[in-house]
Amino acid sequence: MNSCNERSSVMLAVAAILAAGCATSGGGPVAPVALESRSGSNVTGTLSLRQKEGGVQLSGEIRGLPPGSIHGFHVHEKGDCSAPDASSAGPHFNPAGAPHGKAGSGAHHAGDMPNVVADDKGVAVVDVLVAGATLDAGPGAIAGRAVVVHRDPDDYSSQPAGNAGPRVACGVIP
Repeated sequence: MNSCNERSSVMLAVAAILAAGCATSGGGPVAPVALESRSGSNVTGTLSLRQKEGGVQLSGEIRGLPPGSIHGFHVHEKGDCSAPDASSAGPHFNPAGAPHGKAGSGAHHAGDMPNVVADDKGVAVVDVLVAGATLDAGPGAIAGRAVVVHRDPDDYSSQPAGNAGPRVACGVIP
């Protein structure tokens, strides 16, 4: 093998190692999600999902919310936002069959996330880790499911879904 081929092989190996490191350390966006209006709302948004150690990081913005309002925010079972009210997304993602609750505080669905809060311009900034979730195959896989924004706050206790009201935005996780 000549030195040019050896250098090329080494460079390819280094590139593969760096790419693998980025995939596991959350080095870049893995899955973009476009939130589309549902239930007659004007709510839209853009999220980026990254695989991180311990779960999937959701980051981005949700726009068109009433200023200062609070909204339920969940991963739903089905990656289908086709219904005008997003009912096609099904219930919250819940592979363990747990009761609905607050993430990080006792039993809860795998798709339960903290409420989002809109600022005085109707924009909610999202930066949340869905603990235990993965973009890879497995019981915690959220790829192919939907992210849903609800009209009302999640009360974290009403069963089965927190009494968060109609679904005002929905986006499929690729």
